[in-house]
Amino acid sequence: MKYRTIGTDPKTRREVSVLALGAMLFGSRTDEETAFAVLDRYVEAGGNFIDTSDNYAFWIDGGQGGQSEELLGRWRRSRGIGGEIVIATKLGARPLAPGTSYVDNAEGLSAKVIREAAERSRERLGVDKLDLLYAHVEDHAVPLRETVEGFAELVAEGTVGLLGVSNHAVWRVERARSIAAAAGLPGYEVFQYAHSHLRPRYDVPDDLFPDGSLGHAGPDILGYLREEPGLTLVAYSPLLKGAYTHPDRLPADFDHPGTPARLQVLREVARETGASVNQVVLAWQIGGTLPIIPLAGVSSVAQLEENLAAIDLELTEEQRARLDGAH
Repeated sequence: MKYRTIGTDPKTRREVSVLALGAMLFGSRTDEETAFAVLDRYVEAGGNFIDTSDNYAFWIDGGQGGQSEELLGRWRRSRGIGGEIVIATKLGARPLAPGTSYVDNAEGLSAKVIREAAERSRERLGVDKLDLLYAHVEDHAVPLRETVEGFAELVAEGTVGLLGVSNHAVWRVERARSIAAAAGLPGYEVFQYAHSHLRPRYDVPDDLFPDGSLGHAGPDILGYLREEPGLTLVAYSPLLKGAYTHPDRLPADFDHPGTPARLQVLREVARETGASVNQVVLAWQIGGTLPIIPLAGVSSVAQLEENLAAIDLELTEEQRARLDGAH
């Protein structure tokens, strides 16, 4: 396993594996026996960076979520897992009532919610401290200062370590970080956005983002990482939910003229290296110049093994140049 540092403060920064494990469907679509087997193998391989959220996976049963955190808590207790495993979770997008969603009825990012939701997450996970806590989605009803101060209070109390942000407009991220810096408070240091080798159209709106996607790491996020040492991108959906091997799963916003060329280069490099296309994508992210940690969810140990093998896949500079330049 290889590792990289997330965070800059010696008191809260952590060394984490370069491949993060997504636990979104653990305890719901992925049964406990399978989830435990995946978690055990991941840790055996040296993995120590697991991702969840307080709302995973509410859409499976129409509830409010929490199954993933609860399963991770049971796994931690049964295996005697302590602080050596970094578990990241998120708050802000848990539905306030069953049958609703984060689009129409999210818990939000008020100081009260941040405190109470973080406490519930600690209870479900069975931890005294959340190693990394993200603001999951934007909350336009709460002043950014209140959100910033709410997170900072938990860091000061020692119940939260690092702070992160996901699915926010870059200007809101920068404004929140500026508020924190001016007040001498901890700010967001880990970004979690969708990122893969194929690039989507960023102008396609949906229910949550009426002006176009804020969930993908586009040029603004990548440029931010390039200019701000100490930030890290945790890239969710790096394998596009299996679309590289099942093209029928490719989301509609990837259906544009730039996709075939990037797919062609991926397949060429896969043939040259003897690796799978999935492994090339992960290796491209892990070994690039930007601080990117792919966050890949799996539903079997076999899928995990394929992903783990990507860590040791070394791409040549020429192959990277082709992958970077394809359009």
